[in-house]
Amino acid sequence: MTAKEIRQAFLSFFESKQHHVVPSAPIVVKNDPTLMFTNAGMNQFKDLFLGEAAIKYSRVADTQRCLRVSGKHNDLEEVGIDTYHHTMFEMLGNWSFGDYFKKEAIAWSWELLTEVYKIPKEKLYVTYFEGDEKEGLEKDQEAYDLWKQYVDESHILPGNKKDNFWEMGDTGPCGPCSEIHVDCRTDEEKALVDGATLVNADHPQVIEIWNNVFMQFNRLKDGSLQSLPAKHVDTGMGFERLVRVLQEKTSNYDTDVFQPMIQFISDKAGIKYGADEKTDIAMRVMADHIRAISFVIADGQLPSNNKAGYVIRRILRRAVRYAYTFLNFKEPFLNQLVPLLAEQFKGVFDELISQQDFVQKVVLEEEVSFLRTLSTGIQRFEKYQASNNVVEGGFAFELSDTFGFPIDLTELMAREKGWSVDLNGYEQALKKQKDDSRAATAIDTGDWIVVNAEDQSEFVGYDDLEIETEILKYRKVKAKGKEQYQIVLRQTPFYAESGGQVGDTGRLEDHSRQFWVDITDTKKENGLTVHFADILPDNLEGKFWAVVDEDKRVLTEDNHSATHLLHAALKQVLGKHVNQKGSLVNADYLRFDFSHFAKVTDEELAQIEVIVNQKIRQNIKLKEQRNVPYQDAIESGVTALFGEKYGDFVRMITFDDHFSKELCGGTHVKATGQIGSFKIVSESAVAAGVRRIEAITADKAEQFFLDQRKELGHLKALLNGSKDLSASVQALLDENAKLKKEIEKSTIERVNTLKHEIVHHVRGINGINLIAKHIDLQSAEAVKNLAFSLKDMIDNLFLVFTTEIDGKPGITVMLSDHLVKKGLNASNIVRELGKEIQGGGGGQPFYATAGGKNPAGLKVVLEKAESFITQQQ
Repeated sequence: MTAKEIRQAFLSFFESKQHHVVPSAPIVVKNDPTLMFTNAGMNQFKDLFLGEAAIKYSRVADTQRCLRVSGKHNDLEEVGIDTYHHTMFEMLGNWSFGDYFKKEAIAWSWELLTEVYKIPKEKLYVTYFEGDEKEGLEKDQEAYDLWKQYVDESHILPGNKKDNFWEMGDTGPCGPCSEIHVDCRTDEEKALVDGATLVNADHPQVIEIWNNVFMQFNRLKDGSLQSLPAKHVDTGMGFERLVRVLQEKTSNYDTDVFQPMIQFISDKAGIKYGADEKTDIAMRVMADHIRAISFVIADGQLPSNNKAGYVIRRILRRAVRYAYTFLNFKEPFLNQLVPLLAEQFKGVFDELISQQDFVQKVVLEEEVSFLRTLSTGIQRFEKYQASNNVVEGGFAFELSDTFGFPIDLTELMAREKGWSVDLNGYEQALKKQKDDSRAATAIDTGDWIVVNAEDQSEFVGYDDLEIETEILKYRKVKAKGKEQYQIVLRQTPFYAESGGQVGDTGRLEDHSRQFWVDITDTKKENGLTVHFADILPDNLEGKFWAVVDEDKRVLTEDNHSATHLLHAALKQVLGKHVNQKGSLVNADYLRFDFSHFAKVTDEELAQIEVIVNQKIRQNIKLKEQRNVPYQDAIESGVTALFGEKYGDFVRMITFDDHFSKELCGGTHVKATGQIGSFKIVSESAVAAGVRRIEAITADKAEQFFLDQRKELGHLKALLNGSKDLSASVQALLDENAKLKKEIEKSTIERVNTLKHEIVHHVRGINGINLIAKHIDLQSAEAVKNLAFSLKDMIDNLFLVFTTEIDGKPGITVMLSDHLVKKGLNASNIVRELGKEIQGGGGGQPFYATAGGKNPAGLKVVLEKAESFITQQQ
């Protein structure tokens, strides 16, 4: 079976068991502060397990793109080295939300593996949770008994809490799990060692392929377990490992999931795969990493220097390092794998082929930048002087952190020089950075405390900005030393930060409306609307008025609706290739990032502004459609954003059916006329192929025009009320240019005069011609020209000028080439003399300058000049 056939067989099997097949969620996580990337198949269903969202389908199946390179699940340094670790991988899963449980999950997993995929039963081992006395957890006897119906007892193995009790995190849903392992060793190897002894022992050929998690408990902050109101099934099967088993390979990388890319790399490098372990690892790293890089970029996360952007940049640089060091790719190459990958996933994850050109150009730009950095790092290493032939750990860490060098590359370059690397020092520096990073981002979150009977929280803020409501639950959180409370309301008019729109602020008033707490922010967490407050109301159980700050909401809506008009105008002016790549919408301004590969010209910006303002003046009424079937919306020609997770039903926002129609959950103006006016204030580059426009609307745009008018009036006053400002300013510029030429002419004449005067005041000291003089010139360029003129006229010249330009003291040192060859250095001399004026400087061995703060020291500078000559003697 091919990889595509294997994937489809899984989905079709569970579809036949009444499972609803859902698409993969984006690999980049939004609205969950605990995650940057989807690292497990269950992430997109987290709110269902927590009981924070309504269950639409009680049985679900999918294949989910996952990424594990940071935090608890960090496999990055293993990727490419062994046969089965990956950065991005697919997790095939079947799920039950309060429907079936252990009996069906175990039966169906065995049926699929042995009857559909036809894996020999004797190759399979299963595990069950053996219990944990300290936790008060009994052995999972039910799972054990169920497995005995299908599996010989010698192949049913107990597992400890580490291997057979799955937890989402330090808190949250958890439960015992039952894994399925497959023994891929040869018959000869099996005869020597019993496979049961190798399960969960990190043997490369005895591997886990499926995990059935039985969600029964909720882990509280104090470590205790409470039973969940409903029991769930959460399963995951590693797609790449499954393909390896079914295609009878000894490595995931030998399957048709990776081999097309590996063979492409091999051909381009001119190095046969399988010839050398080092080059094999490099090819595997590249084939693996390009998958993670491409899908993360396609989902809207660009490489950057912080958070998720830094993680993907680090993965990309690791791939480029291996290509550079072991495959001799000195020019950008990784980007050439993107089209191959896009074609491979066509019909499975089409977001990549839809954005192929964009993703490839972003990768190319990152490669160009990093290869430049890598070259700089190598030069830095070549200049490094090792003490006792040992590279300091701090320097090795700097090469890694700043220039992207893996420690093994630093060790390789060190060995070539006969040096070693202080690995303990490197590890200490690395640990300190990680500890500092964790401390900076640490959030201490308490358990939810229920106030009123739990119910689904409902957002009503599209229609109301003030409602009567109740507090469902609250918890205390502490981040960066500040304590706050998070509050969940039964109904809320507060919009939670999402889709680029900031969260609402406002007040939670008691029923008497005499006392209140300020709501400082509103965010989403796994689909739950969470309100932030510095304090809690005195009485939590009463009725409350939830009141949104209307002024801020209205201004935010102005900017949000303007982004929709801007997006449509960009497509109209620049082309249909334009797609939103990020946005920020608040009460003050809007920021809109979009795909485009050239600077937007002033003429294009003006045209875009005109279109948006025309649509504002037309006062187009908002057409809002809620609960539209997703496929119907797509077929209507709506704009959907890459990297967003859309449900089966969506909300459509339209301003003119033939102009702007987008899927959006944000709040908007009732008609475009409310926006008032629209003004672009900046256009810039964000990353390769991504531009950014910042703009203002409503009162901010009005104030901008008032300020411009005021500034124009001031200019007219300065120009004596001129009616033709352009002509008046041009006249001033012409006059200024004329005066500059006259000053330049005067300065040249002054330099010539000084040159001939100074020549007659040269002092000869032991064959060296000394000039030490204060020069009255008000241009640093003139001083430089004078020094070079004298160098051409006088042999063995040792020149020191002092100056005071605009009240700032300066020093110039010029040496003849002969004196430089004898060991004198102008740069060293000027740095020493600079101390007298409380300053510093530098330059070249024959010419250097310095500036400072203390003009009184200039006299001492001239007195000290001669001492450098006498020292030379």
